[in-house]
Amino acid sequence: MSLQSSLVGFAVFKALEHVLDVPFGPAENVVLQSTAVATATMPLAGGFVGILPALKLLEESESNGARTVLNFGQLCAWGLALTFFGVFFAIPLRRQTIIKEKLRFPSGTATAQMISVLHKRPDPTLVDEQLQAETTATALNGVTRDHGTFVRRRGIATAADNASDNSQEDTDDEVQTDNISVDDVKWVTKLLILFVSFTMSGVYALLAHFFPIIAALPVFGRRASTVWAWNLMPSLSYAGQGIIMGLPTCIWMLVGSVVGWGILSPLAKNEGWAPGPVTDWKTGSRGWILWISLAVMIAESIVSLGLVGTKELLLALGRLRVFYGKRKTSGSLLSQPPEDVTTPNTLGQSVDGDTNVPKTVRLVAEEDLDEVDPRFLVPAWVTWGGLFASTLLCMGIVKALFDIPMYDTLIAVVLALPLAVLGVRALGETDLNPVSGIGKVSQVVFAGIMPGNLVGNLVAGGIAEAGAQQAGDLMQDLKTGHLLNASPRAQFVAQMIGSVFSVFVTAGAYLLYNKVYPIPGPQFPVPTAQVWLDMARLVNGHPLPPHVWPFIAAFSILFALLPAVAVIVKNSGKEYVAFGPWTVRTSTLLRWWPSGIAFAIGIYNTPNFTLMRVIGALSTAVVTEVVVSRHKHSGIRSGVLRGHDESILRRKIAMLAIILASGFVLGEGTFSFFILLSQAF
Repeated sequence: MSLQSSLVGFAVFKALEHVLDVPFGPAENVVLQSTAVATATMPLAGGFVGILPALKLLEESESNGARTVLNFGQLCAWGLALTFFGVFFAIPLRRQTIIKEKLRFPSGTATAQMISVLHKRPDPTLVDEQLQAETTATALNGVTRDHGTFVRRRGIATAADNASDNSQEDTDDEVQTDNISVDDVKWVTKLLILFVSFTMSGVYALLAHFFPIIAALPVFGRRASTVWAWNLMPSLSYAGQGIIMGLPTCIWMLVGSVVGWGILSPLAKNEGWAPGPVTDWKTGSRGWILWISLAVMIAESIVSLGLVGTKELLLALGRLRVFYGKRKTSGSLLSQPPEDVTTPNTLGQSVDGDTNVPKTVRLVAEEDLDEVDPRFLVPAWVTWGGLFASTLLCMGIVKALFDIPMYDTLIAVVLALPLAVLGVRALGETDLNPVSGIGKVSQVVFAGIMPGNLVGNLVAGGIAEAGAQQAGDLMQDLKTGHLLNASPRAQFVAQMIGSVFSVFVTAGAYLLYNKVYPIPGPQFPVPTAQVWLDMARLVNGHPLPPHVWPFIAAFSILFALLPAVAVIVKNSGKEYVAFGPWTVRTSTLLRWWPSGIAFAIGIYNTPNFTLMRVIGALSTAVVTEVVVSRHKHSGIRSGVLRGHDESILRRKIAMLAIILASGFVLGEGTFSFFILLSQAF
């Protein structure tokens, strides 16, 4: 979502720049993107596609008289209960994960690179590495820098910085990447691609509405379509999502779909283990294979969280040894009283408002060199006071809505916080936030705290998932802002505004969709809701379907071992890995390493949700390789092929692919929403 929001925000506000009070630069783009991501997160973080539909699926005997259907006011209250504490908790994690450990947060980094290309700025990852190296060397030698940068503090981009480059952006179609000047695609061309893809996807949405047959094409034959649910939905929105997700993830979704719907589903039906219709959740093979999907998600998530937790524990022990070791030694530069170093202010202004006045700062530990001025950070009293207040708010609202004791909700929030830490760390290292596994861990714990209370179990899982989801999204945004020198305080305010706004929008949209389409229902089956409900039933003593246990055990063991092996391969330090007569680059192997989450998604979604995503990702990969290959041949013939040309070309193609994909996703979504409005009113 961050890539699309930054792109669409750029397209809209760049076109309106002549009426804006300040130039629309990278920092403004970051704040806009942070607001948009916070707004779009609520359907997931608030459980509107998981927890709330799962509550509706509960039988009357399972709810024990608790409320399972919420009206608009209750939905808004539920959203407000979950929307804040994850945001407040993410703020103190920023310093450890982004400033000190410099975790990559791949999506946040990719968004920063995208914004830099859009605004014709150098790659921020390269600039960041160079700045850190120069600043560290300068600080440790006690020498001031001569081009306006704090020794200690990273500068914040200002409107003046944007204005200084504004005229150049309008006339210069080159962008500096890796110190090489290359032709960039004009922003008008990018806007045209976005408009064309948006229109194409919208036209498909209209055609699918008036001619529903095109939404389920029986490309594998009539029997495969009617009996085994193998159809192709030629949705351009799905293709766009596949482009954004990338080919490796989509391939493992396809593998999961083939294993689940092509092998296990026919096996369960033909053996009489799931005799009902294939797509039936209770008696059909869809409900049977869902347990295998759930087992894979839990196994990989728990092992991944365990690996992250073990690493954190070892790092903490290492820090303790270093700390006590330093107390026994002396003479270290950083252990001596700091010396004053006079440096010019990055912003050209003193704190008091005087311009061009040298300021005195102190040398600090190396990990602090990349931090921004404290004026642009969120005050500690806001962070911890907000966390306390949001916890009380959550406790009160959950008590009022579901009659769950306030101390149980407090336990859920307290449990959610360390799980959110592990989720953020996993996200920073792998770009995968194991929120589904985090929610399931909370469900297991609360099966012991509130035995037999399925509503309380679902709510506790939703609280844990919300905290991890919101903290992870904000950390990705903060990484983007860190690379582009945006103010963390401004991003925090943007996140809060987007979160509050999304509560009311999401509640209204949820009721609107429920008015036109039953949720869950044929149009929107929301399989995630069934996953939540099945987990709640399982941990509260409900039996498994017949003969599914051996398959659960086998797939759980397999996908518990794979993350551990991946860590071993990653930490081996070898550039290549040998498989008999073949050798594979380690980075390539890890990129294509089996993803349990993607595999599980391929199982619990019907094949038509997967196939078009694979087509979108595969088409982009093929086009990229064809274009790069032709570029290589033309470069060889002309004798001017440069080493950096291929990587620059790949970045440009990737940017255009993201623009195309964003148009596909936005077009179908927008037109579908207007179709929904026409049916509702």
